Amino acid sequence: MPTLVVVGAQWGDEAKGKVVDLLCERAHLVVRFTGGHNAGHTVLAGGRLLKFHLLPAGMLWPDIQGVMTSGVMICPKTLANELDGFPDITPDRLVISKAAQIVFSYHALLDGAEEEARGAQKLGTTKRGIGPSYVDKVARCGMRMAEFINPERRETKLRWLLEAKNEHLARLGQTPLDTTAFLAEYAGYADRLRPFVGEAERIVTDAVAAGKNVVFEGAHGTLLDIDLGTYPYVTSSHCTAGGATNGTGIGPTAINNALGVVKAYTTRVGEGPFPTELCSDDAERLRQAGKEFGTTTGRPRRCGWLDLVGLRYAVEVNGLTSIAVTRLDVLSGYDKLPVCVAYRKRNAGFQPAQPRNAGFQPASDVIDRFPNDIAELAECEPIYETVPGWTEDISGCRTEADLPDAVRFYLKFISDHLGIPVSLASVGAEREATILIRPDLLGR
Repeated sequence: MPTLVVVGAQWGDEAKGKVVDLLCERAHLVVRFTGGHNAGHTVLAGGRLLKFHLLPAGMLWPDIQGVMTSGVMICPKTLANELDGFPDITPDRLVISKAAQIVFSYHALLDGAEEEARGAQKLGTTKRGIGPSYVDKVARCGMRMAEFINPERRETKLRWLLEAKNEHLARLGQTPLDTTAFLAEYAGYADRLRPFVGEAERIVTDAVAAGKNVVFEGAHGTLLDIDLGTYPYVTSSHCTAGGATNGTGIGPTAINNALGVVKAYTTRVGEGPFPTELCSDDAERLRQAGKEFGTTTGRPRRCGWLDLVGLRYAVEVNGLTSIAVTRLDVLSGYDKLPVCVAYRKRNAGFQPAQPRNAGFQPASDVIDRFPNDIAELAECEPIYETVPGWTEDISGCRTEADLPDAVRFYLKFISDHLGIPVSLASVGAEREATILIRPDLLGR
């Protein structure tokens, strides 16, 4: 710190919630800067399994203040329910931006209907209404929190919005929403959230100017970024470190460090190319050992080996200064671990991979950079290097020296290929099951 952006370096679900929670023990402010309630952060603390969708996951510490800025899309029902589950999160501890956009139930209905209409071209969305709400935001017909908590402005705007949305729903074969019931429902949510709304961006800029420890909490992962991810199989927001400036109003020079959270293997949900995806028993073994089911949807995640090509891309586009490697304990029991170090074009002649730090020069049919076109990515096959695995239970390790040689080699192999250090390693779901390799990351 003092300012640290935490982002997912893969397709999300990298255990960012645990990492943010740990880092916030010594932070003054935690800032959720992007995404909506289609995200899910899970934290295991004090024997309690806690799931977050909108609230910053770092707010479990009693002395920290949380902020939700203009980059966040807020479903009032979801946020109200989350607040009910955390009675100690009061308006003096959480501030919501007046400029945050609102996700309504008609957005979710449209999302589901449009996804079904795509048929074989479906995107694999969570059907939470995120895409349609971003459409409204960009079309400048969305509703901001400042309008939402104002009774007159809310009702006036919602009446004409709902008329248009009901027409759209009818065209998609959906039942139109009842205007009276809709207005009454959202009036209740507005009353619940009103005390939390304030000058969120000002709080962030003042904290940064004062040199306080600020953790910027991202959602989803780099490869799901609307511009830099595997489009169109992405979310609708900026999931990269740049989103911390877009979504908060601070300048890029105010960010001191960017931490990429990396799962020790790779997963993704939804559709789209996935070069290291496993379709063998190893996929189910990883899924069960890692409990790879979505926090928000419960969907089983697609599983594969670690992909260093995608991670090198994440380092570049986020300007990552270090990484946190999570879920190392899930890999216990493998004698050998394949790691993807490059791709080759499908049906091209095989080119043996060499370690990148040993002067790797790809042949014409070998790719060591992540393609920015999904058609090209879909034609890529992984080139693996095999590294030693480990059979020991590492969940009780608490220092780097406690780790078996093979685990330390795995971390060094990743670090050498990415060119940045590993600052933190996670060996279990609990807060305590964490090895802080760079104590200065916590600051304060």
